[in-house]
Amino acid sequence: MNDQCALAGAVLVGYDGSTGARAALDWALAEAAWLGAPVHVRYVYEWVSQAGAFAPVPPRTGPDARAEARSVVDEAVAAARASYPELDVGGDVVDGSAAGVLCDASRSARLLVLGHSGLGGFSGLLLGSVGVAVTAHAHCPVVVVRGRLPVDTSLPVWVGVDGSRESQLAVGFAFDTAARRCVPVAAIHAWDAPPVPRRNTVPPLSYDPRAIEAAERSLLDEELASWRDKYPEVTVTTSIVPARPGQALVDVSRRAQLVVVGSRGRGGFRGLLLGSVSQQLLHHAACPVAVVREIHQEMAADGG
Repeated sequence: MNDQCALAGAVLVGYDGSTGARAALDWALAEAAWLGAPVHVRYVYEWVSQAGAFAPVPPRTGPDARAEARSVVDEAVAAARASYPELDVGGDVVDGSAAGVLCDASRSARLLVLGHSGLGGFSGLLLGSVGVAVTAHAHCPVVVVRGRLPVDTSLPVWVGVDGSRESQLAVGFAFDTAARRCVPVAAIHAWDAPPVPRRNTVPPLSYDPRAIEAAERSLLDEELASWRDKYPEVTVTTSIVPARPGQALVDVSRRAQLVVVGSRGRGGFRGLLLGSVSQQLLHHAACPVAVVREIHQEMAADGG
């Protein structure tokens, strides 16, 4: 069976046996049970070359270390099958660059799940180039499992909305997830308030906070309208926040089971996954974070 067939429609888990990876696998198994999807556990083994490596040198290299990686995957798969006998769970060890291998595998996967930190091939995940590359360039939605664990699945699914195309994809992902879990969607739109006018400003700056909030709320309601119609069973709450988007998302993550965002957007979420907003959310969120990219929708339209 080739790689595309093995991963087709699967929940793919980047795994290395670390605490973060085990949390990611636990989350992935529960999500796969809701989806009725297979699970594939993948350990990416980065061989250390004389030219150096982007990750710290693992305790052992060569065939013995690779065999140990295979054992780690086998143990994880066996435990997963015991806990979820109804699921099709498989796993493998693949040599190469962690970011490159996972991004390539994501072309066939339904969802890619990562822990917020790891060992071996995933050392420093989401603290350096590997995590940023995977989250920014994967070809399917990516969930980074972090924050308080286990996740309280009675809490709502929060989604950041800014009017962009990728924001719409994030909203769709949030509604679909909430519908399967029978929980509400909580949508948030954050906007930076204009600076406080100074007395010596010529001409004087002025703005009507109520008018701005009304306009922003109209945008939010418009973005949600079609999804409310598609998922009438999902309860929806909305929030308009005059605050920095990154901090607003981190704040709501404390009362969420999942925060969903587009990989980039405009308005309140401009630069997401390209600057401080993404770093703030992915480093400091109190719950798992889902990042949805435009290319996933394109693949779905192509039947990929």
